[in-house]
Amino acid sequence: MGKIVKYEIDPDNPAPLTENQRQEIADLKARAKHEIDTSDIPELTDEFWATAVQNPYFRPVKQQLTLRLDADLVAWFKRHSPGGRGYQSNINRALREYVIEKEKKAG
Repeated sequence: MGKIVKYEIDPDNPAPLTENQRQEIADLKARAKHEIDTSDIPELTDEFWATAVQNPYFRPVKQQLTLRLDADLVAWFKRHSPGGRGYQSNINRALREYVIEKEKKAG
């Protein structure tokens, strides 16, 4: 059996680039967009987007804030959450559904 090699990459401190790699990146950055050959990249058509699905691992970034809500609304969400847990996520979900509906109507 072969030896298992395991690498860990620290995104905050990636491996240093060679001088050739740095020069190649600098050359690419200096090019005008019309000089870049994208012929090997297929166009993303409406048909593609019609069947596209969201990445199942995507999680929006949460922002902590203080928000004043009517007491009866908070009580309702707590009552309709198992054991009163997850009510904040349920409020977030309800707000997201509201925003999506508004976007559909505006779009």
